[in-house]
Amino acid sequence: MAITAVGSSYNTAQGASPEKTLGKDDFLNLLVTQLRYQNPLTPLNNTEFTAQLAQFSSLEQLNNMNMQLHDLLLFQNSLQNTLTSTLIGRKVKISGNEVYLKDNSEISYALQENVSKVKISVYNSSGELVKEVNLGQQTSGEKSYVWDGTDNSGNHLPEGHYQIKVEAFNDSGDPVNVSTMVYGTVTGITFENNITYLIIDNKTKIQLSDIKEIQGGA
Repeated sequence: MAITAVGSSYNTAQGASPEKTLGKDDFLNLLVTQLRYQNPLTPLNNTEFTAQLAQFSSLEQLNNMNMQLHDLLLFQNSLQNTLTSTLIGRKVKISGNEVYLKDNSEISYALQENVSKVKISVYNSSGELVKEVNLGQQTSGEKSYVWDGTDNSGNHLPEGHYQIKVEAFNDSGDPVNVSTMVYGTVTGITFENNITYLIIDNKTKIQLSDIKEIQGGA
Protein backbone atom coordinates (compact mmCIF):
# COMPACT_ATOMS: atom_id res chain seq x y z
CA MET A 1 0.00 0.00 0.00
CA ALA A 2 1.58 3.28 -1.07
CA ILE A 3 0.88 6.74 0.27
CA THR A 4 0.76 9.77 -1.98
CA ALA A 5 0.76 13.25 -0.45
CA VAL A 6 -1.62 14.88 -2.88
CA GLY A 7 -5.00 16.55 -2.55
CA SER A 8 -8.05 14.33 -2.58
CA SER A 9 -11.76 15.00 -2.93
CA TYR A 10 -14.79 13.26 -1.46
CA ASN A 11 -18.55 13.34 -1.94
CA THR A 12 -21.30 13.98 0.59
CA ALA A 13 -25.01 13.44 0.42
CA GLN A 14 -25.38 17.00 -0.77
CA GLY A 15 -22.88 16.57 -3.61
CA ALA A 16 -19.20 17.07 -4.23
CA SER A 17 -17.25 18.97 -1.58
CA PRO A 18 -14.23 21.21 -2.15
CA GLU A 19 -10.85 19.55 -2.58
CA LYS A 20 -9.22 18.46 0.70
CA THR A 21 -5.42 18.56 0.88
CA LEU A 22 -3.41 16.20 3.11
CA GLY A 23 -1.11 17.94 5.57
CA LYS A 24 2.10 16.54 7.01
CA ASP A 25 0.29 15.23 10.14
CA ASP A 26 -2.23 13.36 7.98
CA PHE A 27 0.59 11.93 5.90
CA LEU A 28 2.49 10.74 9.00
CA ASN A 29 -0.65 9.12 10.48
CA LEU A 30 -1.22 7.25 7.22
CA LEU A 31 2.39 6.10 7.18
CA VAL A 32 2.20 4.81 10.79
CA THR A 33 -1.11 3.09 10.06
CA GLN A 34 0.42 1.46 7.00
CA LEU A 35 3.30 0.08 9.10
CA ARG A 36 0.91 -1.13 11.82
CA TYR A 37 -1.29 -3.10 9.45
CA GLN A 38 1.29 -4.41 7.03
CA ASN A 39 1.38 -8.12 6.37
CA PRO A 40 4.23 -9.65 8.42
CA LEU A 41 4.78 -12.22 5.68
CA THR A 42 5.21 -9.50 3.06
CA PRO A 43 6.58 -6.48 4.91
CA LEU A 44 6.89 -3.09 3.28
CA ASN A 45 9.67 -2.94 0.72
CA ASN A 46 12.68 -0.97 2.02
CA THR A 47 12.97 1.02 -1.19
CA GLU A 48 9.28 1.95 -1.13
CA PHE A 49 9.44 2.84 2.57
CA THR A 50 12.50 5.03 2.02
CA ALA A 51 10.75 6.78 -0.85
CA GLN A 52 7.74 7.49 1.36
CA LEU A 53 9.97 8.90 4.11
CA ALA A 54 11.64 11.13 1.53
CA GLN A 55 8.21 12.22 0.34
CA PHE A 56 7.21 13.06 3.91
CA SER A 57 10.43 15.06 4.39
CA SER A 58 9.75 17.02 1.19
CA LEU A 59 6.19 17.70 2.30
CA GLU A 60 7.40 19.01 5.67
CA GLN A 61 9.98 21.26 3.99
CA LEU A 62 7.38 22.66 1.61
CA ASN A 63 5.04 23.32 4.50
CA ASN A 64 7.78 25.13 6.42
CA MET A 65 8.63 27.14 3.31
CA ASN A 66 5.00 28.17 2.87
CA MET A 67 4.89 29.34 6.50
CA GLN A 68 8.09 31.35 6.03
CA LEU A 69 6.78 32.95 2.83
CA HIS A 70 3.52 33.82 4.61
CA ASP A 71 5.44 35.46 7.47
CA LEU A 72 7.62 37.33 4.96
CA LEU A 73 4.53 38.62 3.14
CA LEU A 74 3.00 39.81 6.42
CA PHE A 75 6.25 41.60 7.30
CA GLN A 76 6.45 43.18 3.86
CA ASN A 77 2.86 44.42 4.07
CA SER A 78 3.46 45.78 7.56
CA LEU A 79 6.63 47.56 6.43
CA GLN A 80 4.88 48.98 3.37
CA ASN A 81 1.98 50.26 5.46
CA THR A 82 4.40 51.90 7.89
CA LEU A 83 6.36 53.59 5.10
CA THR A 84 3.16 54.65 3.36
CA SER A 85 1.92 56.46 6.46
CA THR A 86 4.97 58.76 6.28
CA LEU A 87 3.73 60.06 2.92
CA ILE A 88 0.70 61.80 4.43
CA GLY A 89 1.02 65.50 3.65
CA ARG A 90 3.82 64.95 1.13
CA LYS A 91 3.71 66.32 -2.39
CA VAL A 92 4.11 63.68 -5.11
CA LYS A 93 4.29 63.61 -8.88
CA ILE A 94 2.13 61.05 -10.66
CA SER A 95 1.05 60.24 -14.19
CA GLY A 96 -2.31 61.83 -14.87
CA ASN A 97 -4.14 64.89 -16.11
CA GLU A 98 -6.03 66.13 -13.06
CA VAL A 99 -4.71 68.87 -10.78
CA TYR A 100 -5.98 70.41 -7.58
CA LEU A 101 -5.85 74.19 -7.70
CA LYS A 102 -5.31 76.16 -4.54
CA ASP A 103 -3.02 79.10 -5.29
CA ASN A 104 -1.24 77.70 -8.32
CA SER A 105 -0.57 74.29 -9.81
CA GLU A 106 2.49 72.77 -11.44
CA ILE A 107 2.08 70.68 -14.59
CA SER A 108 4.82 68.38 -15.88
CA TYR A 109 4.97 66.80 -19.32
CA ALA A 110 7.46 64.82 -21.40
CA LEU A 111 8.07 65.36 -25.12
CA GLN A 112 9.29 62.48 -27.24
CA GLU A 113 10.94 64.80 -29.79
CA ASN A 114 11.59 68.46 -30.55
CA VAL A 115 8.37 70.33 -31.25
CA SER A 116 7.41 73.67 -32.73
CA LYS A 117 4.41 74.27 -30.47
CA VAL A 118 2.95 73.19 -27.15
CA LYS A 119 -0.60 73.97 -26.08
CA ILE A 120 -1.93 73.53 -22.56
CA SER A 121 -5.70 73.55 -22.02
CA VAL A 122 -7.41 73.62 -18.61
CA TYR A 123 -11.02 72.51 -18.05
CA ASN A 124 -13.20 72.91 -14.97
CA SER A 125 -15.31 70.16 -13.40
CA SER A 126 -18.11 70.89 -15.90
CA GLY A 127 -15.78 70.29 -18.85
CA GLU A 128 -15.68 73.99 -19.76
CA LEU A 129 -12.40 75.36 -21.18
CA VAL A 130 -11.22 78.02 -18.72
CA LYS A 131 -7.58 78.50 -19.66
CA GLU A 132 -5.47 77.98 -22.78
CA VAL A 133 -1.74 78.59 -22.97
CA ASN A 134 0.28 78.46 -26.18
CA LEU A 135 3.99 77.84 -25.78
CA GLY A 136 6.61 78.07 -28.50
CA GLN A 137 9.28 75.68 -29.65
CA GLN A 138 10.59 73.19 -27.14
CA THR A 139 13.19 70.47 -27.19
CA SER A 140 12.52 66.87 -26.27
CA GLY A 141 12.53 65.83 -22.64
CA GLU A 142 10.61 66.57 -19.46
CA LYS A 143 9.23 70.09 -19.07
CA SER A 144 7.11 71.86 -16.50
CA TYR A 145 4.64 74.72 -16.45
CA VAL A 146 3.24 76.51 -13.39
CA TRP A 147 -0.37 77.54 -13.87
CA ASP A 148 -1.14 80.61 -11.78
CA GLY A 149 -4.77 79.60 -11.36
CA THR A 150 -6.22 82.33 -13.56
CA ASP A 151 -8.63 81.96 -16.48
CA ASN A 152 -8.26 83.45 -19.96
CA SER A 153 -9.52 86.80 -18.61
CA GLY A 154 -7.00 86.94 -15.78
CA ASN A 155 -9.50 86.12 -13.04
CA HIS A 156 -8.36 83.72 -10.35
CA LEU A 157 -10.42 80.54 -10.46
CA PRO A 158 -11.90 78.91 -7.34
CA GLU A 159 -10.08 76.17 -5.48
CA GLY A 160 -10.86 72.69 -6.75
CA HIS A 161 -10.07 69.98 -9.28
CA TYR A 162 -9.28 70.77 -12.91
CA GLN A 163 -8.49 68.66 -15.97
CA ILE A 164 -5.32 69.35 -17.95
CA LYS A 165 -4.69 68.60 -21.61
CA VAL A 166 -1.21 69.03 -23.10
CA GLU A 167 -0.79 68.93 -26.88
CA ALA A 168 2.40 69.20 -28.93
CA PHE A 169 2.94 69.63 -32.69
CA ASN A 170 5.94 69.28 -34.97
CA ASP A 171 6.99 71.59 -37.82
CA SER A 172 4.42 69.99 -40.13
CA GLY A 173 1.62 70.61 -37.67
CA ASP A 174 1.26 66.92 -36.86
CA PRO A 175 0.60 65.99 -33.21
CA VAL A 176 3.48 64.58 -31.18
CA ASN A 177 3.03 62.11 -28.33
CA VAL A 178 3.05 63.77 -24.92
CA SER A 179 2.88 62.11 -21.51
CA THR A 180 1.39 64.30 -18.77
CA MET A 181 2.29 64.26 -15.10
CA VAL A 182 0.81 66.32 -12.28
CA TYR A 183 1.60 67.12 -8.67
CA GLY A 184 -0.69 66.45 -5.76
CA THR A 185 -0.68 66.06 -1.99
CA VAL A 186 -1.17 62.71 -0.27
CA THR A 187 -4.20 63.21 1.96
CA GLY A 188 -5.09 59.64 2.91
CA ILE A 189 -4.44 55.91 2.68
CA THR A 190 -6.88 53.11 1.96
CA PHE A 191 -6.50 49.32 1.88
CA GLU A 192 -8.47 47.18 -0.55
CA ASN A 193 -7.92 43.46 -1.24
CA ASN A 194 -4.50 43.56 0.47
CA ILE A 195 -3.41 46.43 -1.78
CA THR A 196 -2.37 49.80 -0.39
CA TYR A 197 -3.68 52.89 -2.18
CA LEU A 198 -2.82 56.54 -1.66
CA ILE A 199 -5.51 59.21 -1.84
CA ILE A 200 -4.32 62.32 -3.67
CA ASP A 201 -6.01 65.64 -2.89
CA ASN A 202 -8.95 63.82 -1.26
CA LYS A 203 -10.04 62.37 -4.61
CA THR A 204 -7.60 60.48 -6.83
CA LYS A 205 -6.66 56.92 -5.75
CA ILE A 206 -3.28 55.58 -6.87
CA GLN A 207 -0.89 52.75 -6.07
CA LEU A 208 2.62 53.31 -4.74
CA SER A 209 4.06 52.26 -8.10
CA ASP A 210 2.28 55.21 -9.75
CA ILE A 211 4.47 57.72 -7.91
CA LYS A 212 7.19 59.30 -10.06
CA GLU A 213 8.64 61.70 -7.49
CA ILE A 214 8.23 62.54 -3.80
CA GLN A 215 8.83 66.03 -2.49
CA GLY A 216 8.80 67.58 0.98
CA GLY A 217 5.72 68.37 3.05
CA ALA A 218 3.03 70.44 1.41
